[in-house]
This record gives sequence, structure tokens and C-alpha cells, in this order.
Amino acid sequence: MNITPEHHDRMAKMTFASVYPHYLAKVERKGRTKDELHQVITWLTSFDDKQIQELIDEKASFDTFFRKAIVNPNAHLIKGVICGYRVEEIENALTRQVRYLDKLVDELAKGKKMEKILRSA
Repeated sequence: MNITPEHHDRMAKMTFASVYPHYLAKVERKGRTKDELHQVITWLTSFDDKQIQELIDEKASFDTFFRKAIVNPNAHLIKGVICGYRVEEIENALTRQVRYLDKLVDELAKGKKMEKILRSA
């Protein structure tokens, strides 16, 4: 599947605040919690609950969100297909990071154990 520059641009401009409610609804529908969702976001980005809420309140774009993040050094261990894309093959760093987050949320919703989701050694 070919990812266009326009796709990357859309990903960069999309706000975390617009996607977060979908992440939360998805995991809660599957019996997971907001705390678990935040644990996953924190693992990937180093943001605490207060910072996550601030990014939602300021309607930060994913470009801003990931520029402020300290991405986990083990994020490269996130592999697989999400939204039709194999995450480890996405060349654009920002798009790959957004898809990393999508993949982690998907794994949480599918009931994976937290230590597997967080790529614990």
C-alpha cells in the first residue's frame, strides 16, 4: 500500500483531541480502562495524565503531540498491520509514530496482556 505525502500531511494536522475519544471508547467497549489507555500512551510518549489532558485541551495536532513526546526507545519493537499499513515499513517518522499509538490501542482493546503491549523484556 502506497502512502502519499497528502496522507502524511493529514496525519500531522489531525488533532490528538479528535482521536482520543475514539481510543477511549474502543478500549472501554472491550472492558479495558482509561487508566490502561493512559498507561499505554505514557509508555509510548512519556506524557503523564496531566500532560495528556493538556494536549487534549489545547487540541494539539499529532505533529505537536509527537514533537513534545519522548518516544520510548523500544517503540521500534511495535510491529504488525494497523489501518492497512505494516507499521514497521512506514518511512515517514510522524506517520509511523501515530500508527504505533493506533497499534498499541488496538492491542489493548484486543485484550493483550499489558507486559506484551509495553514490549517488556
